[in-house]
Amino acid sequence: MFIDLYDLQNVPPSNINRDDTGSPKVAHYGGVLRSRVSSQAWKRAMREMFPSLLDKSRLGVRTKNAIALIHDAITTKRPDLDEAAEDLAKCVLGATGVTVVTSDRAGADKGTSVTQYLIFIARREIDELTDIAIAWHDAGTDIAKPNASMKKEVAAVFHGIQAIDIALFGRMLADAPNLNTDASAQVAHAISVDRVTPEYDYFTAVDDCASDDNAGAAMLDTIGFNSSTLYRYATLNVDSLQEQLQDASATVEGAVAFVEAFIRSMPTGKQNTFANRTLPGTCVVALRETQPVNVVDAFEDPIRSKEGESISHQAAVRLGRRLENIQSAYGETPAKAWNITTDGPIEELDAISEHVSLPTLKDELKNALAQALADEG
Repeated sequence: MFIDLYDLQNVPPSNINRDDTGSPKVAHYGGVLRSRVSSQAWKRAMREMFPSLLDKSRLGVRTKNAIALIHDAITTKRPDLDEAAEDLAKCVLGATGVTVVTSDRAGADKGTSVTQYLIFIARREIDELTDIAIAWHDAGTDIAKPNASMKKEVAAVFHGIQAIDIALFGRMLADAPNLNTDASAQVAHAISVDRVTPEYDYFTAVDDCASDDNAGAAMLDTIGFNSSTLYRYATLNVDSLQEQLQDASATVEGAVAFVEAFIRSMPTGKQNTFANRTLPGTCVVALRETQPVNVVDAFEDPIRSKEGESISHQAAVRLGRRLENIQSAYGETPAKAWNITTDGPIEELDAISEHVSLPTLKDELKNALAQALADEG
């Protein structure tokens, strides 16, 4: 069972995802230049929204500072272990195979113990590793060199019920591949349905306290930007999510949160400069029982502006037609589908899905998933 999400989102002048030169990311598709927002940027924006939709205790954190998190948890539970806490934290995390190094970053982090790269770790996992470290201390276990039994005990923590965001987006530990977690969700790079032309904002800043005989700008610079209507797509394997969460109600809750976060989130790049925060003008959510289907090819031929008809509206019509064509050609009719639009009902979308509001979509999706999982179980 899969949930396919299709969004069309109009974004005004903005630079929400920069490349190595500071300009908005782009891609060639259909022979023309398109605006692009990487999947990583949008997934982070979604993860940032999860704490407002889900219990924080069921989420993870991506950090190099897992040693500090375990250290603090040890001292909170056992203040008497303050002096031994760092060695215990380094040992219990190091037993996974993850490399621990000394930070060379400037500031307060300099000289602290950190992992060699960012790791995605659940709050539950931090708590359980803390308990193991304390148990080792109380049992007088030699922590200088973890043995096979100690490593097995630690590995079991990561093989348990996953945090919802880790189950959704996966986890890769280069030094400990046996602890990796496959992602239940996939998020495509967003690309514009229309051709874009890179533009640049030349700006100046004036010193408010400059002397009268020191006229002119105190700062000169340029910022790259573009504007576009983005096609966004993501898919969620509901069965994979349930396998990792091992709980039907948690699966439903996580899936609905994933859908809402995908719709509502926005990467934060240069938002103070451009105030580009928008919501999608069109969303289609399809519950499928066969396979996920990305219909980006609906926009291989870029949409061009027409007098009296917006690019966003043209894109919504094309999206509905392509989804209907897919159904006719391949028999890929979803078990249930919904659409949300801010442009009024669109006939082509209503032909293949039910027109609803976001609150109604969430309720109906929740009920449909709960019923489907109950039937499977």
